Amino acid sequence: MSEVQEKTASTSSYVHIGVKPLQPHIGAEISGVDLRQPLPDSVRDEIKQAILKYKVVFFRDQDLSADQHAAFAGRFGPLYTHPNTTRDPKISAIHQISAVEFNKQERIGAATAINAGFHTDTSWRLVPTWGAVLRAVNLPEVGGDTIWVDAGAAYRHLPDETKKRLEGLHVTHDFREALNNHGLDYPIVAHPVVRTHRETGEKILWVNFTQKPHIIGLEIAESKQILTQILDEYRRPEVQVRFSWRPGSIAFWDNRAAVHYAVRNYGDFPRLLERILIQDEPLYADL
Repeated sequence: MSEVQEKTASTSSYVHIGVKPLQPHIGAEISGVDLRQPLPDSVRDEIKQAILKYKVVFFRDQDLSADQHAAFAGRFGPLYTHPNTTRDPKISAIHQISAVEFNKQERIGAATAINAGFHTDTSWRLVPTWGAVLRAVNLPEVGGDTIWVDAGAAYRHLPDETKKRLEGLHVTHDFREALNNHGLDYPIVAHPVVRTHRETGEKILWVNFTQKPHIIGLEIAESKQILTQILDEYRRPEVQVRFSWRPGSIAFWDNRAAVHYAVRNYGDFPRLLERILIQDEPLYADL
């Protein structure tokens, strides 16, 4: 049993909610709770426990209003308002993940980086958000799944030689182009390629392939070689869970432990999801 499994095994029983694992290491469906109602501390704590263990959890048949969505997310920490996403006109913390807006954006990749869809939200910030709650609003009849990757399992699968090679390396998270298009700016941030999860102690392979990653201090070719190896780990089905959305679906994941990928296979359908991000503590000693 791994160190992380040992930490979670003693807290694997749930009294107030039902938890059905979807894959051995990542993804679980939670039942027995109505998210429209005020969330007792005991239920909140068990949901958080499940998130720490399974990285992403899912709720079905939860017909939430925007206010109820925000109230639920707010039980897990202060909400974060993203500076350049389309927002709910009444609740600024609700960000609209719109296929229409995505298709309007011009994406120019950096020649020095590998650009792919696997990412984690707000990794461009010095202190990224810890959690995200995503709610289905307008869905195609088929398609539009989302894939989450257990970034801890991806790290554990690496050869020992590669793990040693990654020690002390930092990778860039460059969101300036998107921010500049909205008259905003933020410096390029570099996070460790391998981060240690603050609550579980698990080592996480943490690269955002939508933000022009480059490993600092390495030649372009060597950086690309390592990033390609990391991307290959993210693409392994053994470390993934794939979620098919339907009306009333909610996904809640740990941004520090998982990366995700939106499957855009639904043509011109105006797919719409709404996301709320939850701030993390700015523990500067960890930076």
